[in-house]
Amino acid sequence: MDYSQIITMEPGKRSGKPSIRGLRITVADVLGYLASGMTHEEILKDFPSLTEEDIRACLAFAADRERKLDIVAA
Repeated sequence: MDYSQIITMEPGKRSGKPSIRGLRITVADVLGYLASGMTHEEILKDFPSLTEEDIRACLAFAADRERKLDIVAA
Protein backbone atom coordinates (compact mmCIF):
# COMPACT_ATOMS: atom_id res chain seq x y z
CA MET A 1 0.00 0.00 0.00
CA ASP A 2 1.27 3.48 -0.84
CA TYR A 3 0.59 5.43 2.32
CA SER A 4 2.73 8.44 1.35
CA GLN A 5 -0.33 10.66 0.80
CA ILE A 6 -1.98 9.52 4.04
CA ILE A 7 0.80 9.40 6.62
CA THR A 8 2.39 12.82 7.10
CA MET A 9 5.01 14.29 9.40
CA GLU A 10 4.79 17.97 10.21
CA PRO A 11 7.16 19.54 12.77
CA GLY A 12 4.40 21.72 14.25
CA LYS A 13 1.89 18.92 14.79
CA ARG A 14 2.28 16.35 17.54
CA SER A 15 6.04 17.02 17.67
CA GLY A 16 6.52 15.78 14.12
CA LYS A 17 5.22 12.29 14.84
CA PRO A 18 3.76 10.38 11.87
CA SER A 19 0.13 11.47 11.65
CA ILE A 20 -2.86 10.78 9.46
CA ARG A 21 -3.48 13.32 6.68
CA GLY A 22 -2.21 16.20 8.79
CA LEU A 23 -4.76 15.52 11.52
CA ARG A 24 -3.73 15.43 15.15
CA ILE A 25 -4.24 11.66 15.22
CA THR A 26 -0.91 9.82 15.08
CA VAL A 27 -0.04 6.41 13.73
CA ALA A 28 0.90 5.45 17.30
CA ASP A 29 -2.59 6.48 18.49
CA VAL A 30 -4.27 4.19 15.97
CA LEU A 31 -1.88 1.30 16.65
CA GLY A 32 -2.50 1.72 20.37
CA TYR A 33 -6.26 1.58 19.87
CA LEU A 34 -5.91 -1.59 17.81
CA ALA A 35 -3.53 -3.14 20.36
CA SER A 36 -6.01 -2.40 23.16
CA GLY A 37 -8.61 -4.46 21.33
CA MET A 38 -10.65 -1.79 19.55
CA THR A 39 -12.06 -2.90 16.22
CA HIS A 40 -11.74 -0.86 13.06
CA GLU A 41 -15.43 -0.08 13.35
CA GLU A 42 -15.05 1.23 16.91
CA ILE A 43 -12.14 3.46 15.91
CA LEU A 44 -14.06 4.84 12.94
CA LYS A 45 -17.08 5.52 15.17
CA ASP A 46 -14.95 7.35 17.76
CA PHE A 47 -12.99 9.29 15.12
CA PRO A 48 -15.33 10.10 12.21
CA SER A 49 -12.56 11.96 10.37
CA LEU A 50 -10.72 8.65 9.87
CA THR A 51 -11.35 6.13 7.12
CA GLU A 52 -10.71 2.42 6.80
CA GLU A 53 -7.90 3.31 4.38
CA ASP A 54 -6.30 5.47 7.09
CA ILE A 55 -6.20 2.50 9.47
CA ARG A 56 -4.68 0.27 6.80
CA ALA A 57 -2.12 2.98 6.04
CA CYS A 58 -1.09 3.02 9.71
CA LEU A 59 -0.59 -0.73 9.66
CA ALA A 60 1.39 -0.56 6.41
CA PHE A 61 3.54 2.28 7.77
CA ALA A 62 4.30 0.30 10.94
CA ALA A 63 5.14 -2.83 8.94
CA ASP A 64 7.51 -0.88 6.68
CA ARG A 65 9.18 0.74 9.68
CA GLU A 66 9.65 -2.69 11.27
CA ARG A 67 11.20 -4.05 8.05
CA LYS A 68 13.60 -1.10 7.97
CA LEU A 69 14.64 -1.81 11.57
CA ASP A 70 15.38 -5.43 10.61
CA ILE A 71 17.60 -4.24 7.75
CA VAL A 72 19.54 -1.84 9.97
CA ALA A 73 20.01 -4.52 12.65
CA ALA A 74 21.35 -7.06 10.15
